[in-house]
Amino acid sequence: MKTMTTDELLNLLDANEDLNVIDVREDFEVEQGMIPGALHIPLGSIPEHTGELDASKPYILVCKGGVRSANACEYLASQGFDVTNLEGGMMAYDGELEFK
Repeated sequence: MKTMTTDELLNLLDANEDLNVIDVREDFEVEQGMIPGALHIPLGSIPEHTGELDASKPYILVCKGGVRSANACEYLASQGFDVTNLEGGMMAYDGELEFK
């Protein structure tokens, strides 16, 4: 499984790269802030939302600590998606937050 550090993600965000971030945390967790531009799909809902994702695009998955997003990465990779897990998740992320 491909992984990325939060520093690598912050560098990509600073460079205004076109990123596809999926936050797999629960609703109450994303209320505390999300990575700007991230799409919120709770882990348990991933299988029913795969039809909404574009298999030609790479995705970066994030959760609170990196375990749930790793599980989502394994599932999406088995479905043919190009996915990368954010190491340490939101606990390691100290960049800008977006509130929805």
